[in-house]
Amino acid sequence: MGDIMRGERATLSKSLLDVQRELKIKATYIAAIENCDITTFETPSFIAGYVRSYARYLGMDPDWAFKAFCAESGFEPAHGLSPSASVVAKPEKVRETAPDPLANPNASYVPRPSSIFEGIEPGAVGSVAVLVGIVGILGFGGWSLLQEIQKVDFAPVEQSVGVLEDLPELDAPIGPTDGDAPRDVAGLNSPPSVEAMDRMYRPEALDVPVLIARDGPISTLDPREVGTMPDRSGDDRIARTAPRPGQAIDEAVNEAVADAGAASSGAVTVFGPDAPEVAIFAVRPSWVRVQSADGTTLFEKILDAGERYVLPKSEQPPVLRTGNAGSVYFAVNGEAYGPAGEGASVVSNVALAPTAIHESFAVADVQADQDLANFIAVADASQ
Repeated sequence: MGDIMRGERATLSKSLLDVQRELKIKATYIAAIENCDITTFETPSFIAGYVRSYARYLGMDPDWAFKAFCAESGFEPAHGLSPSASVVAKPEKVRETAPDPLANPNASYVPRPSSIFEGIEPGAVGSVAVLVGIVGILGFGGWSLLQEIQKVDFAPVEQSVGVLEDLPELDAPIGPTDGDAPRDVAGLNSPPSVEAMDRMYRPEALDVPVLIARDGPISTLDPREVGTMPDRSGDDRIARTAPRPGQAIDEAVNEAVADAGAASSGAVTVFGPDAPEVAIFAVRPSWVRVQSADGTTLFEKILDAGERYVLPKSEQPPVLRTGNAGSVYFAVNGEAYGPAGEGASVVSNVALAPTAIHESFAVADVQADQDLANFIAVADASQ
């Protein structure tokens, strides 16, 4: 039976340690079952359970395996309360001489220790060698380039060295002679003159200031003709061209009337209470920013679901920039248009004039967006 069990365990490619880890039974007990050795077990009452569990693990018949084990080992199962089923204390000699199936390192079921060189692949060694070589080449190249940059070369110049052959008053005595004051040799002991000191701090270029004509048109203005207080004492032409009181007001009124006539000749644009109401509303949270024609931000926030913003009525239509454009719709006099875009896309420079909305967007499809249908239902209920 032990050979059959070892063959089944070899078929499963399991070692004694694998069986111990999976069945939670000591490897020494598994080896004792395969060798039909009951002296290894400390508690005879557990032998039947160990044999049956191991036979069931190998896919064998537990009852047949236990009968064969009892026949080959001479084991007789006893009642749990009988003295033979209790733990039997073995003598020290027997305990010392009992063979340990895991003590032999050459056993087939004991895993062999792996060497440190088994985990090294030749391909990895070659790759590391190539990497080390590349790093070394790059380092040597950088070091060589740094040496070339720091190198200083001296180029010969064809210039003769000037030598002062004769020194002035070289033969004259330096110290005092016969009570006279000490003489200065080549002017080395004389203090610098005032002119030399002045020249040191004032370059020659600043001797004569350089004047550059600037603001040419300003120099041509006549203070008698222009300014806040022109001199009208000797000029009758200025008095003739002076505006009379109220002339500026009359000119402003004439220009306003002319502009009104020019506007009436073209298309008529209605602003005020009669202009159509344009509103922006969101069926899902969306970020919107409304700017006027001159770039001023009129409204910017995240519209929550069901929140709307009514546009102010101005001469130039504002523009819209929004994120999550598939959730933003327009309402022109209570009629829904849109959406402003597809899905979670971002759209910009959307003109919010009523005509532009009519031309650019179709009437909103309530059946295509359930949130839009809920919004319209809530709005109708509130009205």
